[in-house]
Amino acid sequence: MYLVIYDISDDPLRTKVAAFLKSKGLTRIQYSAFVGKLTSSQLRDVVAGVKLLTRGRDSERLNVQVFPITESQYEQRTVIGKTYGEEDVVVT
Repeated sequence: MYLVIYDISDDPLRTKVAAFLKSKGLTRIQYSAFVGKLTSSQLRDVVAGVKLLTRGRDSERLNVQVFPITESQYEQRTVIGKTYGEEDVVVT
């Protein structure tokens, strides 16, 4: 399982990156965060795709990070406030 987070100031580029991540089967959990299961091959594809989308871009803020996490770690997360597209909740 992987957590992908990004800080991209260029609105059109940020939209493209989000659409790309969604197209790869990742689930949006925050405005600039996606999570999902990826095989090694799928991970390479995601990284290559994001690099291709962001290549040559001179954005004020352009940072994408990919973290491997276990399902157990994800399930143990604490959520404070509204999750993406939901009402106020606290998940522990």
